[in-house]
Amino acid sequence: MDVPVWVWIVTVGVILAMLAVDYVGHVRTPHAPSLREATRWSIAYVAVALVFGVIVWVVWGGTYGGEYFAGYITEKSLSVDNLFVFVLIMTSFRVPRLYQQKVLLIGITIALVLRTIFILLGAAVIENWAWVFYIFGAFLIWTAIAQARSGTEHEEEFKENAVLRLTRRLFPTTDTYVEDHMTTKIDGKRFITPMLIVMIAIGSADLLFAVDSIPAIFGLTQETYLVFAANAFSLLGLRQLYFLIDGLLDRLVYLNYGLAAILGFIGIKLVIHALHTNEVPFINGGEHVTAIPEISTAVSLGFILVVLTVTTVASLARSNADRRREDARIEEGS
Repeated sequence: MDVPVWVWIVTVGVILAMLAVDYVGHVRTPHAPSLREATRWSIAYVAVALVFGVIVWVVWGGTYGGEYFAGYITEKSLSVDNLFVFVLIMTSFRVPRLYQQKVLLIGITIALVLRTIFILLGAAVIENWAWVFYIFGAFLIWTAIAQARSGTEHEEEFKENAVLRLTRRLFPTTDTYVEDHMTTKIDGKRFITPMLIVMIAIGSADLLFAVDSIPAIFGLTQETYLVFAANAFSLLGLRQLYFLIDGLLDRLVYLNYGLAAILGFIGIKLVIHALHTNEVPFINGGEHVTAIPEISTAVSLGFILVVLTVTTVASLARSNADRRREDARIEEGS
């Protein structure tokens, strides 16, 4: 896939413009977005991502277009899992809903920068050491097993990571929020506020999710441009998605199983690809293994869509059934 420098520049410019709209139009004046506002902007961000995919399809062909859509849908579905952690972080830090948009946006911006670094490093590694696909594949399969074992359970308490603990140790921190300020002066001394701490928490938490998502998308496409674009567009719409499905997250009870199936599938796909490009001496004498056909992009995209559809429908059906049983129990007890 030949991507001219000017196309990269235009793409980055569009992403920066979308960020600017968020910073100037949404978080400049603190407010809690209504469901209507969150829905409208979620649709707008998804539309931009879809239009981009159509452009890729038309300009570079269906193969690359399919790879982008498979990558974007996978990253979007994995980002829903991020939202569970975001809810825990917001609750643990008792972030006023008025300021949650700003927290999310700056945290996501931090994550976007860090993920870009991860993507460039990942592309360089893949370019020079094709055997890394074995490691990526094995890691995703292991992650899929861990996801499946967690089942419908989600963490109920957020635990601070090393980054946050180090930040608190190095810098004096206020106990309460000072509106939406990240720092404040008390008796002439500069303090950081919980607002900055929670932004770092969001950004560093998303970085941990990148450890899963970056290998996953490289399993669907090795085109750095598509990997970057799919990650960027999935992250940019995450703030709106948070407020849109905030009340629905607990109803996606089978999400972990769906993500486990997707990650396991991509892990197997990566291992098969590694076999086809094999140069490891102790595997088939360093020769390529082509007995198992590679999984096509169309099959990957179809599998991901089917799994997400089944997971969502089954989750909502289970939640509705549980709610009806609970209502019936309350009615019998009254």
